Amino acid sequence: MSSILNNNWNNPRQREIKTAMANGAYASLKKVFNMQPVEVTEEVKKSGLRGRGGAGFLTGMKWGFIPKNSKKTVYLINNFDESEPGTFKDRAIVEKDPHRMLEGMIIAAYAIGARTAYIYIRGEYYRQWEILEKAIAEACREGFLGKNILRSGFDLDIYQHRGAGAYICGEETALLSSLEGGRGYPRIKPPFPAIEGAWRCPTIVNNVETLSNLPFIMNNGAAAYRKFGTEKSPGTKLISASGHVNKPGVYEVEMGLPVRTFVEEHLGGVWKGRKLKGVVPGGSSFQVLTAEETSKCCLDFESCAGCGTSLGSGGFYVMDETTCMVKMLQYTAKFYEHESCGQCTPCREGTGWVSQIVRRIEEGHGRQRDLDLLIDVSKNMVNGRTICVFADALALPVISYVTKFRAEFEEHIKLGRCSLQNG
Repeated sequence: MSSILNNNWNNPRQREIKTAMANGAYASLKKVFNMQPVEVTEEVKKSGLRGRGGAGFLTGMKWGFIPKNSKKTVYLINNFDESEPGTFKDRAIVEKDPHRMLEGMIIAAYAIGARTAYIYIRGEYYRQWEILEKAIAEACREGFLGKNILRSGFDLDIYQHRGAGAYICGEETALLSSLEGGRGYPRIKPPFPAIEGAWRCPTIVNNVETLSNLPFIMNNGAAAYRKFGTEKSPGTKLISASGHVNKPGVYEVEMGLPVRTFVEEHLGGVWKGRKLKGVVPGGSSFQVLTAEETSKCCLDFESCAGCGTSLGSGGFYVMDETTCMVKMLQYTAKFYEHESCGQCTPCREGTGWVSQIVRRIEEGHGRQRDLDLLIDVSKNMVNGRTICVFADALALPVISYVTKFRAEFEEHIKLGRCSLQNG
């Protein structure tokens, strides 16, 4: 299996800086500091690295939006909120190889001209916060953080900021509101964070996995990175695999790997000898794929989009033939109803309405017209009707579950219960 990120994960001492350095950690910095910041950005652009937090936007292009010759302070923010249900790959990076991520932050900060960087960490990740506190202290002692790093004239301080467990703070502008001490409300864009972000200063927000790719790119070059993956989705992707499979866990796969190959060969197939019913490839906020659709879908941004879903953050979960899709949608709707920040009416009211309808169906009091009502309400929550895409994160799964498994929903309503033996 291809490896850019997880090649040292089996070493139990990799979190310690001496071991990490022996395995190449921070080796890219000498090369980076002998380049101009714009040259670093250009190399990342050539690599085709795309954001691994969900949106898949070109990383180097995003950096290029920072205003030239701005007199304002520039900030780098590492988004380690990771609250997408089914996603836990950033946690694996931090637990197993935190110095790779810190090295990536130094590279990114140098490229955009940031002297201060923050790691916005999910509130529940207390153990991971401790790991990073130790790693940051080690990097400071070795001269990789602080003043005049490696006598390059470049200064960088990294701080951690713990969130309070709000899913919405994974959205970059809500994250910035929280970082500043306010409520985690998303902001209207434009202005985009690269122009006016943290404390109204130019800000780049990158994901843990995105930043962790940078040492490989700078050590080996953009061309070496492009040897992995596809033309439009180069590199590898960490996939958080869970659900009804024999071998769940975090896997690093080359972009373009067929979904069925991943399930059958890497995950050991569907557990208990059962049949595959559905897969969500990118996290709970994206559309479900039927078993038939997985045969033509690959793990890259373009293929997933062509199949009507998204690779997202790689929150990949598998459902076998005994899974009740009504109950799955109920769990999903309940989560998004609870996590809506309430700022926008279509989201605040829509998530509650959807959750109420699905709960009614699951409890045996549903009506056939509820299915069309679910789709109608969902369609009125999407396509720019809210400040951020949180409403879409529930509406799109609702439409896909109800449309693709409508017969099961109708049967549930007709019987007043689940017809599946283990549903």
